[in-house]
Amino acid sequence: MTAAVDPQKLLNLYPVLAGLPPARLAALLRPEATMHVPAGSQVFGEHQPCHGFPLLIEGSIKVIKLAASGRELLLYRVLPGGSCIISSSCLLGHSDYNARGLAETPLTLLALPTGEFSQLLLEHPPFRDFVFHLFADRIGELMQLVEEVAFARLDQRLAKLLLARKDNVLAVTHQQLADELGSVREIVSRLLKGFAAQGLILPGREQLTITDRPGLQKLASM
Repeated sequence: MTAAVDPQKLLNLYPVLAGLPPARLAALLRPEATMHVPAGSQVFGEHQPCHGFPLLIEGSIKVIKLAASGRELLLYRVLPGGSCIISSSCLLGHSDYNARGLAETPLTLLALPTGEFSQLLLEHPPFRDFVFHLFADRIGELMQLVEEVAFARLDQRLAKLLLARKDNVLAVTHQQLADELGSVREIVSRLLKGFAAQGLILPGREQLTITDRPGLQKLASM
């Protein structure tokens, strides 16, 4: 039997639920509502119906759009304390998913059934505010992504992507970087070769080391 999520951990991540009556909170925390998803698994897929609203307790979900050519574009990530606007838009619009969600790491999440999601929206203003603030934040991120894809050079976007990772030694492949940028591996490999020639990075097998972070920052801001 799957263990229920610890109530205090849930409230620390989602304080908007703190005002719920204890019985209502206990109903949300039923053990059968808790899901454990292995890394690499598909959490949801395009054209599938949405059956609930995920509250992520542990792990990371990447939400991607797949083009007809097979190329992928990373739209955003869901981390603990957040949720997925595509899930909420599907629930609100009674439509199927139009993107894919993949588990980057092992996940623990609490799935709010459709009926419970709708009730909370109507009856619990802090939850409603959380959902619509989530929309506002994600739309801002997606608008920035559209701007970068449409107007920024790929080398700038690649530099920003590398800088977004806090460590200087990155365990990442050229294909993974290409997927996040919505590009192809050959182009990303050529750009990384140029970065290495400028002394910005040191390439390795399935990893690279940032050797000149200020230089990358200068490139990203050009």
